Amino acid sequence: MLPTTLLSLVLAFALSACSKAGPATDALANQPLLITPQDLVTVHGSALTAGPSITGSIQPQRRADLRAEVSAVVLQVLKDNGDQVRRGELLVRLDDTAIRDSLASADDAVRASTQSFDQAERQMQRLKTLRESGMATTQQLEDAEIRRNNARSDLSAAKTRAAQARQQLERTLARAPFDGVVSERKVSAGDTAQMGKELLKVMDPTSMRFEGLVSADAIGDIKLGQAVHFRVNGYGQQEFTGAVKRINPSANANTRQVEVQVEFSHGQQPQLSGLYAEGAIEAATKSALMVPAVTLVREGDKTFAWKLKDNTVRRVSLTLGERDPRGGDFVLRGGLVEGDQLIRNPTSTLKDGQKVQLSTGASAPAVAASGVRK
Repeated sequence: MLPTTLLSLVLAFALSACSKAGPATDALANQPLLITPQDLVTVHGSALTAGPSITGSIQPQRRADLRAEVSAVVLQVLKDNGDQVRRGELLVRLDDTAIRDSLASADDAVRASTQSFDQAERQMQRLKTLRESGMATTQQLEDAEIRRNNARSDLSAAKTRAAQARQQLERTLARAPFDGVVSERKVSAGDTAQMGKELLKVMDPTSMRFEGLVSADAIGDIKLGQAVHFRVNGYGQQEFTGAVKRINPSANANTRQVEVQVEFSHGQQPQLSGLYAEGAIEAATKSALMVPAVTLVREGDKTFAWKLKDNTVRRVSLTLGERDPRGGDFVLRGGLVEGDQLIRNPTSTLKDGQKVQLSTGASAPAVAASGVRK
Protein backbone atom coordinates (compact mmCIF):
# COMPACT_ATOMS: atom_id res chain seq x y z
CA MET A 1 0.00 0.00 0.00
CA LEU A 2 1.22 3.52 -0.81
CA PRO A 3 2.23 5.72 2.13
CA THR A 4 -0.43 8.23 3.16
CA THR A 5 1.70 11.25 2.20
CA LEU A 6 2.40 9.90 -1.32
CA LEU A 7 -1.27 9.06 -1.89
CA SER A 8 -2.25 12.60 -0.91
CA LEU A 9 0.22 14.05 -3.44
CA VAL A 10 -1.16 11.88 -6.27
CA LEU A 11 -4.75 12.96 -5.54
CA ALA A 12 -3.70 16.60 -5.44
CA PHE A 13 -2.01 16.40 -8.83
CA ALA A 14 -5.04 14.64 -10.35
CA LEU A 15 -7.46 17.29 -9.10
CA SER A 16 -5.18 20.04 -10.38
CA ALA A 17 -5.05 18.45 -13.86
CA CYS A 18 -8.85 18.14 -14.01
CA SER A 19 -9.35 21.76 -13.03
CA LYS A 20 -6.99 22.91 -15.80
CA ALA A 21 -8.46 20.67 -18.56
CA GLY A 22 -12.11 21.49 -17.85
CA PRO A 23 -12.24 25.07 -19.19
CA ALA A 24 -10.24 24.15 -22.29
CA THR A 25 -12.56 21.29 -23.12
CA ASP A 26 -15.66 23.45 -22.60
CA ALA A 27 -14.21 26.15 -24.83
CA LEU A 28 -13.58 23.65 -27.63
CA ALA A 29 -17.12 22.28 -27.31
CA ASN A 30 -18.61 25.78 -27.58
CA GLN A 31 -16.75 26.63 -30.79
CA PRO A 32 -19.04 26.91 -33.88
CA LEU A 33 -18.92 24.13 -36.48
CA LEU A 34 -16.93 25.27 -39.52
CA ILE A 35 -18.34 24.19 -42.89
CA THR A 36 -17.62 25.05 -46.53
CA PRO A 37 -20.06 25.69 -49.39
CA GLN A 38 -19.31 22.17 -50.61
CA ASP A 39 -20.94 20.83 -47.42
CA LEU A 40 -24.30 22.41 -48.35
CA VAL A 41 -27.06 21.40 -50.76
CA THR A 42 -29.86 23.76 -51.80
CA VAL A 43 -33.42 22.47 -52.23
CA HIS A 44 -34.61 23.35 -55.72
CA GLY A 45 -37.34 22.56 -58.18
CA SER A 46 -36.62 20.08 -60.95
CA ALA A 47 -38.35 18.33 -63.82
CA LEU A 48 -39.45 14.88 -62.69
CA THR A 49 -40.01 12.31 -65.37
CA ALA A 50 -42.63 9.65 -64.87
CA GLY A 51 -43.42 6.62 -66.92
CA PRO A 52 -43.60 2.84 -67.00
CA SER A 53 -40.56 0.75 -66.12
CA ILE A 54 -38.89 -1.34 -68.79
CA THR A 55 -36.67 -4.42 -68.33
CA GLY A 56 -34.91 -6.54 -70.89
CA SER A 57 -31.53 -7.16 -72.47
CA ILE A 58 -29.09 -5.65 -74.94
CA GLN A 59 -29.25 -7.37 -78.32
CA PRO A 60 -27.71 -6.67 -81.75
CA GLN A 61 -30.03 -5.60 -84.51
CA ARG A 62 -27.81 -7.22 -87.15
CA ARG A 63 -27.11 -10.85 -86.34
CA ALA A 64 -26.87 -14.00 -88.43
CA ASP A 65 -26.86 -17.72 -87.67
CA LEU A 66 -24.70 -19.42 -90.30
CA ARG A 67 -26.01 -22.95 -90.96
CA ALA A 68 -24.79 -25.81 -93.10
CA GLU A 69 -26.55 -25.88 -96.49
CA VAL A 70 -25.10 -29.28 -97.41
CA SER A 71 -24.40 -32.42 -95.40
CA ALA A 72 -20.64 -32.75 -95.07
CA VAL A 73 -17.76 -33.09 -92.63
CA VAL A 74 -16.27 -29.87 -91.22
CA LEU A 75 -12.71 -29.54 -92.52
CA GLN A 76 -11.69 -26.18 -91.06
CA VAL A 77 -13.03 -23.46 -88.74
CA LEU A 78 -11.07 -20.29 -89.43
CA LYS A 79 -12.55 -17.97 -86.77
CA ASP A 80 -13.26 -18.28 -83.05
CA ASN A 81 -15.44 -16.42 -80.54
CA GLY A 82 -14.65 -12.72 -80.43
CA ASP A 83 -12.76 -12.61 -83.74
CA GLN A 84 -13.41 -9.70 -86.06
CA VAL A 85 -14.68 -10.63 -89.53
CA ARG A 86 -15.15 -8.77 -92.78
CA ARG A 87 -18.01 -9.22 -95.19
CA GLY A 88 -17.34 -12.16 -97.53
CA GLU A 89 -14.49 -13.54 -95.39
CA LEU A 90 -14.27 -17.34 -95.23
CA LEU A 91 -15.25 -18.67 -91.80
CA VAL A 92 -15.91 -22.43 -92.15
CA ARG A 93 -14.86 -24.92 -94.83
CA LEU A 94 -16.78 -28.20 -95.36
CA ASP A 95 -15.61 -31.32 -97.19
CA ASP A 96 -16.42 -30.89 -100.91
CA THR A 97 -14.95 -34.10 -102.35
CA ALA A 98 -18.26 -35.70 -103.34
CA ILE A 99 -19.61 -32.44 -104.69
CA ARG A 100 -16.50 -31.88 -106.85
CA ASP A 101 -16.94 -35.34 -108.33
CA SER A 102 -20.57 -34.49 -109.14
CA LEU A 103 -19.46 -31.22 -110.72
CA ALA A 104 -16.85 -32.96 -112.88
CA SER A 105 -19.48 -35.46 -114.05
CA ALA A 106 -21.93 -32.64 -114.82
CA ASP A 107 -19.28 -30.75 -116.81
CA ASP A 108 -18.57 -33.90 -118.86
CA ALA A 109 -22.29 -34.24 -119.55
CA VAL A 110 -22.42 -30.62 -120.70
CA ARG A 111 -19.56 -31.19 -123.17
CA ALA A 112 -21.15 -34.36 -124.54
CA SER A 113 -24.56 -32.71 -124.86
CA THR A 114 -22.99 -29.73 -126.58
CA GLN A 115 -21.37 -31.97 -129.19
CA SER A 116 -24.63 -33.86 -129.77
CA PHE A 117 -26.55 -30.64 -130.19
CA ASP A 118 -24.01 -29.21 -132.61
CA GLN A 119 -24.11 -32.39 -134.69
CA ALA A 120 -27.91 -32.43 -134.74
CA GLU A 121 -27.97 -28.76 -135.72
CA ARG A 122 -25.60 -29.31 -138.64
CA GLN A 123 -27.55 -32.36 -139.83
CA MET A 124 -30.79 -30.40 -139.84
CA GLN A 125 -29.21 -27.51 -141.77
CA ARG A 126 -27.92 -29.93 -144.43
CA LEU A 127 -31.33 -31.56 -144.81
CA LYS A 128 -32.96 -28.15 -145.06
CA THR A 129 -30.67 -27.32 -148.01
CA LEU A 130 -31.35 -30.66 -149.67
CA ARG A 131 -35.09 -30.23 -149.16
CA GLU A 132 -35.00 -26.92 -151.03
CA SER A 133 -33.37 -28.71 -154.00
CA GLY A 134 -35.80 -31.63 -153.80
CA MET A 135 -33.18 -34.17 -152.70
CA ALA A 136 -34.64 -34.78 -149.20
CA THR A 137 -38.14 -35.52 -148.07
CA THR A 138 -40.19 -33.49 -145.63
CA GLN A 139 -40.22 -36.43 -143.22
CA GLN A 140 -36.41 -36.54 -143.13
CA LEU A 141 -36.28 -32.82 -142.33
CA GLU A 142 -38.85 -33.19 -139.54
CA ASP A 143 -36.95 -36.11 -138.01
CA ALA A 144 -33.74 -34.07 -138.03
CA GLU A 145 -35.49 -31.16 -136.34
CA ILE A 146 -36.82 -33.48 -133.60
CA ARG A 147 -33.32 -34.84 -132.98
CA ARG A 148 -31.99 -31.28 -132.82
CA ASN A 149 -34.66 -30.25 -130.27
CA ASN A 150 -34.01 -33.33 -128.09
CA ALA A 151 -30.29 -32.58 -128.11
CA ARG A 152 -31.02 -29.02 -127.08
CA SER A 153 -33.15 -30.27 -124.15
CA ASP A 154 -30.38 -32.65 -123.08
CA LEU A 155 -27.84 -29.81 -123.19
CA SER A 156 -30.07 -27.54 -121.11
CA ALA A 157 -30.55 -30.26 -118.48
CA ALA A 158 -26.80 -30.93 -118.34
CA LYS A 159 -26.08 -27.22 -117.83
CA THR A 160 -28.66 -27.11 -115.02
CA ARG A 161 -27.02 -30.05 -113.24
CA ALA A 162 -23.61 -28.40 -113.58
CA ALA A 163 -24.95 -25.11 -112.18
CA GLN A 164 -26.49 -26.95 -109.21
CA ALA A 165 -23.22 -28.76 -108.54
CA ARG A 166 -21.33 -25.44 -108.57
CA GLN A 167 -23.88 -23.97 -106.21
CA GLN A 168 -23.48 -26.92 -103.85
CA LEU A 169 -19.72 -26.53 -104.05
CA GLU A 170 -20.00 -22.87 -103.05
CA ARG A 171 -22.20 -23.84 -100.12
CA THR A 172 -19.34 -25.81 -98.58
CA LEU A 173 -17.76 -22.41 -97.81
CA ALA A 174 -19.49 -20.40 -95.04
CA ARG A 175 -18.67 -16.70 -95.39
CA ALA A 176 -19.39 -13.65 -93.22
CA PRO A 177 -22.59 -11.89 -94.37
CA PHE A 178 -21.42 -8.50 -93.01
CA ASP A 179 -18.66 -6.84 -91.02
CA GLY A 180 -18.90 -7.93 -87.40
CA VAL A 181 -17.73 -10.29 -84.68
CA VAL A 182 -18.09 -14.04 -84.18
CA SER A 183 -20.35 -14.30 -81.14
CA GLU A 184 -20.60 -18.09 -80.87
CA ARG A 185 -18.79 -20.98 -82.53
CA LYS A 186 -20.91 -24.12 -82.79
CA VAL A 187 -18.64 -26.64 -84.59
CA SER A 188 -15.05 -27.81 -84.74
CA ALA A 189 -12.97 -29.55 -87.39
CA GLY A 190 -14.08 -33.18 -87.76
CA ASP A 191 -17.73 -32.62 -86.84
CA THR A 192 -20.40 -33.90 -89.19
CA ALA A 193 -22.59 -31.02 -90.25
CA GLN A 194 -26.06 -32.13 -91.28
CA MET A 195 -28.06 -29.77 -93.43
CA GLY A 196 -29.41 -26.97 -91.21
CA LYS A 197 -26.86 -27.43 -88.41
CA GLU A 198 -25.59 -24.19 -86.84
CA LEU A 199 -21.95 -23.42 -87.63
CA LEU A 200 -21.28 -19.92 -86.33
CA LYS A 201 -23.15 -16.88 -85.07
CA VAL A 202 -22.05 -13.46 -86.27
CA MET A 203 -23.25 -10.12 -84.91
CA ASP A 204 -22.60 -6.46 -85.63
CA PRO A 205 -21.50 -4.84 -82.31
CA THR A 206 -22.31 -1.38 -83.65
CA SER A 207 -26.01 -2.21 -84.04
CA MET A 208 -26.91 -2.82 -80.38
CA ARG A 209 -30.37 -1.96 -79.10
CA PHE A 210 -32.34 -2.39 -75.88
CA GLU A 211 -35.06 -5.01 -76.31
CA GLY A 212 -37.28 -4.56 -73.27
CA LEU A 213 -40.66 -5.60 -71.93
CA VAL A 214 -43.35 -3.24 -70.61
CA SER A 215 -46.54 -4.12 -68.80
CA ALA A 216 -49.54 -4.11 -71.13
CA ASP A 217 -51.39 -1.91 -68.61
CA ALA A 218 -49.02 0.98 -69.40
CA ILE A 219 -48.68 0.52 -73.14
CA GLY A 220 -51.20 3.26 -73.82
CA ASP A 221 -48.76 5.86 -72.43
CA ILE A 222 -45.89 4.82 -74.69
CA LYS A 223 -45.28 6.55 -78.00
CA LEU A 224 -42.58 6.25 -80.64
CA GLY A 225 -39.69 8.63 -80.05
CA GLN A 226 -40.13 8.92 -76.26
CA ALA A 227 -36.88 9.15 -74.32
CA VAL A 228 -35.73 6.15 -72.26
CA HIS A 229 -33.20 6.22 -69.40
CA PHE A 230 -31.77 2.91 -68.23
CA ARG A 231 -28.77 1.19 -66.69
CA VAL A 232 -27.00 -1.89 -68.02
CA ASN A 233 -25.70 -4.68 -65.81
CA GLY A 234 -21.91 -4.59 -65.85
CA TYR A 235 -21.64 -0.83 -66.40
CA GLY A 236 -22.16 0.23 -62.78
CA GLN A 237 -24.02 3.49 -62.30
CA GLN A 238 -23.48 4.65 -65.88
CA GLU A 239 -26.76 5.83 -67.33
CA PHE A 240 -27.66 5.16 -70.95
CA THR A 241 -30.25 7.06 -72.94
CA GLY A 242 -32.24 6.12 -75.99
CA ALA A 243 -35.57 6.50 -77.73
CA VAL A 244 -38.48 4.17 -78.38
CA LYS A 245 -37.96 2.79 -81.90
CA ARG A 246 -40.60 0.07 -82.23
CA ILE A 247 -43.57 -1.22 -80.25
CA ASN A 248 -44.66 -4.81 -80.77
CA PRO A 249 -48.33 -4.84 -81.88
CA SER A 250 -49.12 -7.93 -79.78
CA ALA A 251 -48.64 -8.79 -76.11
CA ASN A 252 -47.25 -12.04 -74.77
CA ALA A 253 -50.16 -14.35 -74.02
CA ASN A 254 -48.57 -15.66 -70.80
CA THR A 255 -46.91 -12.61 -69.22
CA ARG A 256 -49.17 -9.91 -70.67
CA GLN A 257 -46.12 -7.84 -71.49
CA VAL A 258 -45.33 -5.98 -74.69
CA GLU A 259 -41.91 -5.87 -76.32
CA VAL A 260 -40.50 -2.38 -76.89
CA GLN A 261 -37.29 -1.79 -78.85
CA VAL A 262 -35.14 1.15 -77.77
CA GLU A 263 -32.48 2.67 -80.01
CA PHE A 264 -29.35 3.94 -78.25
CA SER A 265 -28.34 7.56 -78.41
CA HIS A 266 -25.40 8.04 -80.74
CA GLY A 267 -22.08 6.83 -79.35
CA GLN A 268 -23.46 5.37 -76.10
CA GLN A 269 -24.14 1.73 -76.84
CA PRO A 270 -22.20 -1.06 -75.09
CA GLN A 271 -20.32 -3.64 -77.15
CA LEU A 272 -21.65 -6.77 -75.41
CA SER A 273 -24.93 -8.49 -76.14
CA GLY A 274 -27.19 -10.31 -73.70
CA LEU A 275 -26.59 -7.93 -70.77
CA TYR A 276 -29.57 -7.27 -68.49
CA ALA A 277 -30.90 -3.71 -68.50
CA GLU A 278 -33.66 -1.85 -66.69
CA GLY A 279 -34.95 1.69 -66.68
CA ALA A 280 -37.98 3.88 -67.33
CA ILE A 281 -39.68 5.47 -70.31
CA GLU A 282 -40.32 9.20 -70.09
CA ALA A 283 -44.05 9.17 -70.73
CA ALA A 284 -44.73 12.37 -68.75
CA THR A 285 -42.80 15.23 -67.14
CA LYS A 286 -43.78 17.37 -64.16
CA SER A 287 -42.10 19.93 -61.88
CA ALA A 288 -41.38 19.03 -58.24
CA LEU A 289 -39.09 19.93 -55.35
CA MET A 290 -36.28 17.40 -55.15
CA VAL A 291 -34.11 16.36 -52.19
CA PRO A 292 -30.75 14.64 -52.81
CA ALA A 293 -30.28 11.28 -51.12
CA VAL A 294 -26.95 12.46 -49.62
CA THR A 295 -28.80 14.83 -47.27
CA LEU A 296 -31.22 12.30 -45.79
CA VAL A 297 -31.02 10.48 -42.46
CA ARG A 298 -33.38 7.58 -41.78
CA GLU A 299 -34.48 6.26 -38.43
CA GLY A 300 -36.89 3.39 -38.82
CA ASP A 301 -39.77 4.57 -40.99
CA LYS A 302 -38.97 8.26 -40.40
CA THR A 303 -36.76 10.51 -42.51
CA PHE A 304 -35.22 13.84 -41.57
CA ALA A 305 -32.49 16.25 -42.72
CA TRP A 306 -30.32 18.95 -41.15
CA LYS A 307 -31.29 22.43 -42.32
CA LEU A 308 -29.00 25.44 -42.01
CA LYS A 309 -30.69 28.70 -41.05
CA ASP A 310 -29.23 31.79 -39.36
CA ASN A 311 -25.91 29.99 -38.80
CA THR A 312 -27.70 27.23 -36.87
CA VAL A 313 -28.48 23.65 -37.88
CA ARG A 314 -31.95 22.32 -37.22
CA ARG A 315 -33.26 18.78 -37.52
CA VAL A 316 -36.31 18.78 -39.84
CA SER A 317 -38.68 15.86 -40.43
CA LEU A 318 -39.48 15.24 -44.09
CA THR A 319 -42.27 13.69 -46.09
CA LEU A 320 -40.93 12.13 -49.28
CA GLY A 321 -42.51 10.88 -52.48
CA GLU A 322 -41.18 8.72 -55.28
CA ARG A 323 -37.55 8.56 -56.29
CA ASP A 324 -36.26 9.84 -59.62
CA PRO A 325 -34.65 6.79 -61.28
CA ARG A 326 -32.24 8.97 -63.25
CA GLY A 327 -30.51 10.98 -60.54
CA GLY A 328 -31.65 9.16 -57.42
CA ASP A 329 -33.19 12.29 -55.82
CA PHE A 330 -36.48 12.08 -53.91
CA VAL A 331 -39.63 14.13 -54.44
CA LEU A 332 -40.26 16.39 -51.43
CA ARG A 333 -43.86 16.31 -50.15
CA GLY A 334 -43.37 18.40 -47.03
CA GLY A 335 -40.93 19.75 -44.44
CA LEU A 336 -38.90 22.16 -46.57
CA VAL A 337 -39.36 24.92 -49.13
CA GLU A 338 -37.38 25.85 -52.21
CA GLY A 339 -34.11 27.55 -51.34
CA ASP A 340 -33.55 25.81 -47.99
CA GLN A 341 -29.97 24.72 -47.41
CA LEU A 342 -29.20 21.23 -46.13
CA ILE A 343 -26.06 19.61 -44.76
CA ARG A 344 -24.50 17.12 -47.16
CA ASN A 345 -23.59 13.71 -45.69
CA PRO A 346 -24.59 14.56 -42.08
CA THR A 347 -23.29 12.41 -39.23
CA SER A 348 -24.55 11.50 -35.78
CA THR A 349 -22.29 14.15 -34.17
CA LEU A 350 -24.61 16.97 -35.25
CA LYS A 351 -26.88 18.45 -32.59
CA ASP A 352 -30.11 20.34 -32.98
CA GLY A 353 -29.41 24.06 -32.50
CA GLN A 354 -25.67 23.76 -33.03
CA LYS A 355 -23.98 26.93 -34.25
CA VAL A 356 -22.28 26.91 -37.64
CA GLN A 357 -19.72 29.18 -39.26
CA LEU A 358 -19.41 29.19 -43.06
CA SER A 359 -15.81 29.23 -44.28
CA THR A 360 -14.96 30.11 -47.87
CA GLY A 361 -11.18 30.27 -47.58
CA ALA A 362 -8.98 27.55 -49.04
CA SER A 363 -7.08 27.25 -45.75
CA ALA A 364 -10.17 27.16 -43.59
CA PRO A 365 -9.87 25.26 -40.30
CA ALA A 366 -10.47 21.75 -40.15
CA VAL A 367 -14.02 21.04 -39.00
CA ALA A 368 -16.91 20.15 -41.27
CA ALA A 369 -20.34 18.66 -41.03
CA SER A 370 -18.97 15.18 -41.38
CA GLY A 371 -16.34 15.54 -38.65
CA VAL A 372 -12.93 16.98 -37.94
CA ARG A 373 -10.49 17.58 -40.77
CA LYS A 374 -6.76 17.31 -40.12
